[in-house]
Amino acid sequence: MFETIVVATDGSESVRRAVDVALDLAARFDAEVHCLYVVDEGDVASSPERLREEMRDALVERGEEAIAEIRDAADRDVVTAIEEGHPPSVIDEYARGVDADMVAMGTRGRHGENRFLIGSVAERVVRTCPVPVLTVRQLAADEGETELTGTPETG
Repeated sequence: MFETIVVATDGSESVRRAVDVALDLAARFDAEVHCLYVVDEGDVASSPERLREEMRDALVERGEEAIAEIRDAADRDVVTAIEEGHPPSVIDEYARGVDADMVAMGTRGRHGENRFLIGSVAERVVRTCPVPVLTVRQLAADEGETELTGTPETG
């Protein structure tokens, strides 16, 4: 059912639960895992011109750290990529490019405090991505964690 899963991360705390769910699904279906971090070209362009290269470097470094966390959490090899561009578009293109069966992502990222329902990147990916998108919200401190149970159905 799932042969290739793309985990889109921005390195935020809220994506951790999405990573756990995606890795659990990958283990259940023995799926290949791709981890994608997108350096938001808007964040770079909105910084003062003299600081843009520093901003880009800092965002790439953040991406490397986010990817390393996912690689460490996985029980399998993880294909990794850091791309630059408009995050929803890059996620869509990447998912199509690797023939993904699913994209997994958190519902609120770095800018999540001022967003309603789901984050703007997640919302755009859900609306435009030709691949099924699994959005996973971060639990509040008083909510319990529920494990995925059951056996995956095959073909």
